[in-house]
Amino acid sequence: ICGHLVPDGGEIKLFGRDYTDPGVRVRVGALIENAGCFPGSSVYQNLMMQCINLGIENADEEIRRVLEIVRMEDNTNLKFKACSLGMKQRIGIAMALLGDPALLILDEPINGLDPQGIVEIRELILKLNREHGITVLISSHILGELSKLATHYGFIEKGHIVKEISAEELEAACRKCIRVEVTDTKALVRVLDEM
Repeated sequence: ICGHLVPDGGEIKLFGRDYTDPGVRVRVGALIENAGCFPGSSVYQNLMMQCINLGIENADEEIRRVLEIVRMEDNTNLKFKACSLGMKQRIGIAMALLGDPALLILDEPINGLDPQGIVEIRELILKLNREHGITVLISSHILGELSKLATHYGFIEKGHIVKEISAEELEAACRKCIRVEVTDTKALVRVLDEM
């Protein structure tokens, strides 16, 4: 989807068009594992380099906009290497938000984060969807955390989607027990045996 690999079959359509269409590509932002930043450069300098790379003309304004969204506006001069892992993830998300994408792809966005960092990234993802109308596609193995965010799931095995399911359907399928209160346990046993 991000264009890092050339598919050997099938097709990818985003917004009703082929994903290689330049008009589609500019509507997609991505953070693959971690932010690819220069450690000795400041947060601002790293974002500016990405703005130049993307051809964004109003770079100062765009950098301020994305840093405000990820709550990093007070850290523009901080060197990337001095940032905590949670801050680095937020900077990576800010980079992915440059150009105001409609689709944001995040690969394992909470890996290695402490509990507070996980909560901050979760709240940020929800904010991006609810307040900014961005669709977020998350690749993750941490289903417990995804259950707090996801509305739909796609399960992939060996590069193929083997199942797509809504959050409600997944919850119903994963239900492990039913609690039943009865006044006559012998009657319940008879009913359960018949079922």
